[in-house]
Formats: sequence, structure tokens, C-alpha cells
Amino acid sequence: MSDRHPESPGSAGEIAVLLAHGAGSDAQAPALVAVDTALAAGGVPALRFDYPYRQAGRRTPDRPSVLDRATRDAAAALAAGTGLSPDRLVLGGRSMGGRYCSLAVGAEEDPVPALGLLLLGYPLHPAGRPDELRTAHFPRLRVPVLFVSGDRDALAGRAALEAAATAIPGPVTFHWIEGADHGYRVPKRSSRSQAEILAEVAQVAAAWVVSLADR
Repeated sequence: MSDRHPESPGSAGEIAVLLAHGAGSDAQAPALVAVDTALAAGGVPALRFDYPYRQAGRRTPDRPSVLDRATRDAAAALAAGTGLSPDRLVLGGRSMGGRYCSLAVGAEEDPVPALGLLLLGYPLHPAGRPDELRTAHFPRLRVPVLFVSGDRDALAGRAALEAAATAIPGPVTFHWIEGADHGYRVPKRSSRSQAEILAEVAQVAAAWVVSLADR
């Protein structure tokens, strides 16, 4: 779980955020920590958590059903810890974690309520398989969605992601990180540091989350 325990909502209002990690990372992923820190500065409770395979020290992600269950359980834990209704939570995270949050919210059966979806580097397709789009649930996403992606992301090209997102009936916002890849890394020749890139991701994500507080 996160090292920042979710507590009663702060100055941003009745809202909290779930931050799920990517397949090759964990709850201490730099992008998640940066977003968590920015949310804390705005008085927004957040919960970072590890999926079961990371808790067990494994590198290979769990089966889809286990990932789905863990995502749902983490959302329930955040609601319980903050005393908020589930529909006052923003769910999301990095890559795989954000995807499973979106799958839970867009499930055909027993969808998880949410105030919005924060998708940091959404993996539109598996590596090297651009025809296998992970978008079947998009037409069932009726909440606001923010995509924060690098414009060099090999798992979600700009044109392809923007085209796919037209299937989402909820309000969609994009923020493209110039020169960044799927992991928000920029070429060494870039004039921007990794810290500056993560600060941009965190500021954009936190500002968008706070904008949902009055919904």
C-alpha cells in the first residue's frame, strides 16, 4: 500500500485518488510518487498499492481476474479509508494499472463507480502488436478521462490513441508530453530533465483531479 495513508478529504473537497502501478513497477514508481505528492499539496487523499504479484516479490503480473479483483479491493479500501462514496473516487495509474482501473469502471457486469479516470501512459496495444487494441470497454466509459502520454509512446501513438478515444462517451482530455516515451523518458539530447518531465505529469494530473471536485 501507499506510504501516505488516505485520510478524510482536505481542501480540494470530497474527492480521493487511487494510483495503480504498471506491469514492471510497483507503488514506488517515480511517476506515481510525483502525482501523489502533488495531490497531497492540494489536500487530496491518494492511495498507491502493490498488486499481489509485487507483494509476493514476483515480476510477472497476475492473471487478469486477480488484477481486476485487486483493483476493485483497492478502490473499496480507499473509499472506506476516506469515508467517501465510491463515486467520489478518481481511479487510475500508470500503464497496466490505469488500464485495469478503466476495465473495472467500464465492465459490462458490476462496473465500479468512479468520478473519473486518470490514465498515465495508457497501453493502447501490446508491444509490437498495434492491431490488438485494448479498447472494447471504451464505449462504456461515461466518466471524465484524462490521458497523459508521451508523444513517442510506442504502445499508444498520438493519432491512434486520439482516434480510439472517440469511442468514449465521457469527457476526454489529452495531455501529451513532448519527446517522452511510454515510461516518460526523453532522449539524452533533450533540454529537459526526468525530474522536469515528472513534475509536468504531476502538475497536469493534480490540476485535472482538483477540477473534478465540484462535479
